[in-house]
Amino acid sequence: MVLNKTSYMKNLIKNNYPKVPVFAVMIIMSFILASCTISYKFNGASIDYSKTKSLSIVDFPNTAELVYPPLAQYFTETLRDTYAKQTRLQLLKRGGDMNIEGEIVGYQLTPMAISADSYAAETKLTMTIKVRFSNNKNPEDDFEKSYSAYQTYDSSRMLTDVQDELMKVMVTEITDNIYNDTVAKW
Repeated sequence: MVLNKTSYMKNLIKNNYPKVPVFAVMIIMSFILASCTISYKFNGASIDYSKTKSLSIVDFPNTAELVYPPLAQYFTETLRDTYAKQTRLQLLKRGGDMNIEGEIVGYQLTPMAISADSYAAETKLTMTIKVRFSNNKNPEDDFEKSYSAYQTYDSSRMLTDVQDELMKVMVTEITDNIYNDTVAKW
């Protein structure tokens, strides 16, 4: 009697493996999967979402001597976007479990390296933001702090030509630092 390959395999499986009900395998697999849970946080946030559910970020007014009109709105929106993308907190204008408010207090130019003809070869643009953070669920986390960032650019270029690019870099640096100090606890 000659068996084809399919029949041979069926016969081999039938004779060599014990019969285990499918539902028993399903129950065992569900216990294994339920007992093995691994949790990773890639955003670095250390928020107890069972207690803290919302965050309010008030608009940051620009009170600096040198005012760049788009800065206040850009900073506030970038800060809100940072928390929206990296946490599950509901963002509110006011009255959240955690609150962030403050103002832009500095936006200034400083001449840096002096060239041979006694003119500045580089100029430093510095931005300073004053922040007040309060956590209604953990008042010991409250703080008031100033954050600064700066960028230098070649003085042969006009500020208006580089300002948007420099502002974006500084705002990103400051919002990351605020995020780290408030919820990431780095």
